[in-house]
Amino acid sequence: MNEREAPVLSVRGLSVRFLLPGGARVAAVTDASFDVAAGECLALIGESGCGKSVLASALLGLLPGNAQTAGTAHLGDLDLLTAGERTLAGTVRGRRVGLIPQSPAAHLTPVRRVRSQLAETVAALTGVRGRSAVRDAAERAAERAAFPAGHLDRYPHELSGGLAQRAATALALVGDARLLLADEPTTGLDRDLVDHTVDALRRHVDGDGGGGRALLVITHDLRAAERIADRVAVMYAGRIVELADAKAFFGTPGPRHPYSRGLLQALPDRGFTPIPGLPPELTDLPPGCAFAPRCPRATAACAAPPPAADGTACHHPHVPEGLSA
Repeated sequence: MNEREAPVLSVRGLSVRFLLPGGARVAAVTDASFDVAAGECLALIGESGCGKSVLASALLGLLPGNAQTAGTAHLGDLDLLTAGERTLAGTVRGRRVGLIPQSPAAHLTPVRRVRSQLAETVAALTGVRGRSAVRDAAERAAERAAFPAGHLDRYPHELSGGLAQRAATALALVGDARLLLADEPTTGLDRDLVDHTVDALRRHVDGDGGGGRALLVITHDLRAAERIADRVAVMYAGRIVELADAKAFFGTPGPRHPYSRGLLQALPDRGFTPIPGLPPELTDLPPGCAFAPRCPRATAACAAPPPAADGTACHHPHVPEGLSA
């Protein structure tokens, strides 16, 4: 990113708390800070329940009524966390931010065919007019997401999970939004379609001659993240514990945080060694490092909150010389 160019998305100190009956609080996201630059894909990775999807919902104002947020999330001069529903619904969702939801079938209108939903989105977001032109644009959108033309006249309940995912991807790409937020965009897809999908998302970021677009992708699929991402943000127990260049993270020198290292070592082609133990309950987080009970490098120092140096929140980060030990 040019030093003088503002990021497409700038998040600072984003926290989300859910208030439960009886007064308990769920610390779903804590003090998340990151930027996503024009022309960049940032992959947010981590185990289920770590807060990734909650973070995405906060950015689009889609949290339930018992949620409280703090911090800022600037999309240009607009703070997404304080914007009202009229602004978010009228000028942000679909137009400035495209969303590929985690549960696409639940976001598709059940009583309308896929073709109709694509055509409506094309007409609303692109300015294309005329039945034939809208129809052609809808079919091109489907093709872009590898959604088969023979299924365009089906209802959402007639689609497999993978087809519903591709339909949601096609809808999200229609508006050519400057920021695309993809929450588990490869769920239910076989490997070839995973590659096709992430390549389509990458083309959206790169654009024709560089369109100034950006992508925040939330995924469990580390192979997909490696294929598409410029940088990686690793989330654990609601906190971002590492921000790293993707090539360095997946290659040499590798991740610095022990949790990040454990995620890679759990892959079938990297040892297939699971991380022992379970993540902590978000209603009862420890005062120090939340990963310490599962960490082979933990010491008494980990009872205190870890420092965040060089993008890694850890008392005992790995260094290049130690990765081969």
